[in-house]
Amino acid sequence: MKTAVCYYSRHHGNTLKLLEAMAEEGPVELIDVTACQAVRLEDYDCIGFASGIYFGKVHERVLAFARQHLPQGKPVFFLCTYGGAKGTGTKALAKAAREKGCPVLGEFGCKGYDTFGPFKLVGGIAKGHPNAQDLEAVRRFYRKLQRACGQGGSR
Repeated sequence: MKTAVCYYSRHHGNTLKLLEAMAEEGPVELIDVTACQAVRLEDYDCIGFASGIYFGKVHERVLAFARQHLPQGKPVFFLCTYGGAKGTGTKALAKAAREKGCPVLGEFGCKGYDTFGPFKLVGGIAKGHPNAQDLEAVRRFYRKLQRACGQGGSR
């Protein structure tokens, strides 16, 4: 399964940690939406979008990237990290996918260390996340995606 994940990961790199663990299960091209010039997502079998959750939503740049670059009908999945609660998190991404006729294969989310805003005053929340269990869970999630697409894993 030729997979691309378009992501935004800053602050503590929580989302990137998940993506790196996921990539251990098979080749995944990671596309940083802040550094990407030109991209042809049509060339991929499956496309992921990943972001931390900011005030209950995925980062604006990930959503804008999905709206601009997501080809019609491609299977998609979402990953997110969050300090407090996921909130409606990926709802806007799911809407963008529906508008392009893209089936949503699944979503993975877990806690991520967060020191944004007032959380900095108390030393942050969700310390130690994503942890080993979170990383193993995202690997299982990706293996399930691979099976759903009939591709099997690399192991």
